[in-house]
Amino acid sequence: MEDERRPILPKRRIHLGIDLKSFSSCLKWVCVDHSSLWRAGLSWSIFFLFAFGVPVASHFLLSCDSCDENHSRPYHIPAQISLSLFATASFLCLSHWTRKYGLRKFLLIDKLCDASEKVRHKYDDQLQKSMRLFFMIVLLYFTAECVYKIWWYVSGASEIPHFGNLYLSLTVACTLELCSWLYRILLIFLVCILFRLICFLHILRLDDFALVFQRETDVGSILIDHLTVRRNLRTISHRFRSFILFSLILVTASQLSALLMTTRSNAHVNIFKAGELALCSISIVTGLFICLRSGTKVTHKAQSLTALCAKWHVCATMNSFDFTEGETPLAQNSSSQLFSVGAADSESDDESTSRDGDDDDLNDTKLIPIFAHTITFQKRQALVTYLENNKAGITVFGFMLDRTWLHSIFGIQLALLLWLLNKTIGIS
Repeated sequence: MEDERRPILPKRRIHLGIDLKSFSSCLKWVCVDHSSLWRAGLSWSIFFLFAFGVPVASHFLLSCDSCDENHSRPYHIPAQISLSLFATASFLCLSHWTRKYGLRKFLLIDKLCDASEKVRHKYDDQLQKSMRLFFMIVLLYFTAECVYKIWWYVSGASEIPHFGNLYLSLTVACTLELCSWLYRILLIFLVCILFRLICFLHILRLDDFALVFQRETDVGSILIDHLTVRRNLRTISHRFRSFILFSLILVTASQLSALLMTTRSNAHVNIFKAGELALCSISIVTGLFICLRSGTKVTHKAQSLTALCAKWHVCATMNSFDFTEGETPLAQNSSSQLFSVGAADSESDDESTSRDGDDDDLNDTKLIPIFAHTITFQKRQALVTYLENNKAGITVFGFMLDRTWLHSIFGIQLALLLWLLNKTIGIS
């Protein structure tokens, strides 16, 4: 009996050849390193310099009341505040995580010892893809910021305040501002990509876990592995819930304040005056979008297990209908099998090839093959009831991060937007 209750996922303690040098180098490059006292001091010093020192000095030292409208920077303060606050939350979270867990434990690499070979290889591939995505996003926004800053300094060189040599002063100021921008968006998107990567790992684990319904298994084993999935998702939720909630509040407040400033009756908005504000808004909204989308995907995947288990229960019940009531058959009757997986596969092949790769593939139309000695009706029904009343997923202080929660967020944001527009330009 104990053999039948062992966990479904194999527990093989093997060496994991997953390379984390790219992520470790990235953390050191943004100076999030608390391995020693002087490294921690250096990290905090660079953080205060680029997150607060350079933006504050830029605002006061480069303030130009006599400049033309395109170089007056009326939206410089809200753009810098929102970006610096988001970077502060990211830096504090990264510092806490790396100091408390370490990168390998934080990314749940140690949990991969219990995973299948397929999951480990896919996760290793996703590590590389995540780094490419991270650098691509950062390069895209940094290039746009470089174009805007270079234009601003070159076109307004004769009007912008400077100290000493004109060209040297403006070059140093432009370089510091660009470094400050790069440092902050690196921090922001690094946390978002790490959250996306961890969610992808659990999507792989859930896909692997769903295979237990396609082979002979036991309710006790399924229950043990589902409890493990719930525990891991709860751990992720506790680590990221403060960051997600703060990001949501910050993005909402910053976008409403930006909308309020740009829709005033005396506001004159163009790409030259509000270009930096628009770029900052797009950056932080992109980071929040990555987090919400990743959390929603893994939550939806975890909750789809309930539907898969119910389908498995229905198939097993119907297959045993003509046999002893309450028990599945002792041998699989392939000749009278009602649930031909091949037929279902052929009907859905065309549709599955045209689907987006991000869609959930657990709630498909394929029927499940019934194996011998499956489980009694009462145990299957108990398992379905358990899954229905114990949904797994990413939570934010008790609120499940699913599509219903996103719809609620969208409704609140839309209500605030319409209220603000009604106060500014009279939309009712």
